[in-house]
Amino acid sequence: MTHARARAGAPGAQFLDPRVLARIDNLELLARTVVDGFLNGLHRAPHLGLSMDFAEHRAYVPGDDTRHLDWRLYARTDRHYVKQYEAETNANVVALVDVSASMSYRSDPEGVSKLDYARFLTACLLHFSRKQRDRVGIVTFDDDVREFVPPSARHMNRALHVLARTEAGRPGDMYPALLKATERIGRRGMVIVVSDFYEEVDRAMEALRLLRGRGHDLMVFRVMDPAEIELQFEGPTNVEDLETGEQIPVMPKKLKEGYDRVVSEHIRTLEEKCTGERMDHILLDTSKPLDLALFRYLTIREKKARVR
Repeated sequence: MTHARARAGAPGAQFLDPRVLARIDNLELLARTVVDGFLNGLHRAPHLGLSMDFAEHRAYVPGDDTRHLDWRLYARTDRHYVKQYEAETNANVVALVDVSASMSYRSDPEGVSKLDYARFLTACLLHFSRKQRDRVGIVTFDDDVREFVPPSARHMNRALHVLARTEAGRPGDMYPALLKATERIGRRGMVIVVSDFYEEVDRAMEALRLLRGRGHDLMVFRVMDPAEIELQFEGPTNVEDLETGEQIPVMPKKLKEGYDRVVSEHIRTLEEKCTGERMDHILLDTSKPLDLALFRYLTIREKKARVR
């Protein structure tokens, strides 16, 4: 198996490798480090994805980003002032994180599990949203809603606490869980679903339609281990279904072609159905840095803001 490496030349890539992030045991610090490092790496495209309008000036203090200094005002007043911005809309952003048993899987002992990757991703997305002055909330689910933090400007720490302590252990079923979550989320906003989608595509789509039907903008992040995307085992082995505990002896070489075809079809079908129903779908490999996920999130938010 090829281990992940931060891609050469990628802005802030050293902050985005999941194996590096796993060494940071504080999710707030992790999210701040990743998001700030990533945004600083995008400085050649000012406000990319930030959808920000000028709000007011305030006096410069040491440590402020000098790129936001208003030099025209300085020329008139001989004093340094910083431009402050505000988001076009203060939206509700709620992350729905799958914590079912299959999310505990990792094929590489030195890598991260799908749940850990989901933690890192969700913490970063919520941190970015909070910087945008959005109201953030979180739902963890398996076959039911396990934790619910309603969206609020004051709930970032609560959401991170839920993420940090959650464990994967129960079988999953998205439909009843998302039905209950839909009833509790309330007003329209952006909903981020982070899951491995370890179930039939049609069943998963029924669950996602519950949210789409309430007018939410949906971003679907499908988190998969590289050994799930492409079968990588060579010798005879026992495969365990983490949802049911059933163990099956297999010969990977004989199964590889059929397995890879079925998984590829599942991935393609879910993506096509999401796209067809105006849901943004992003497939993520847990061995890869977070830059793809963050960049897609930024660009999609920018596009939606322009449409509004």
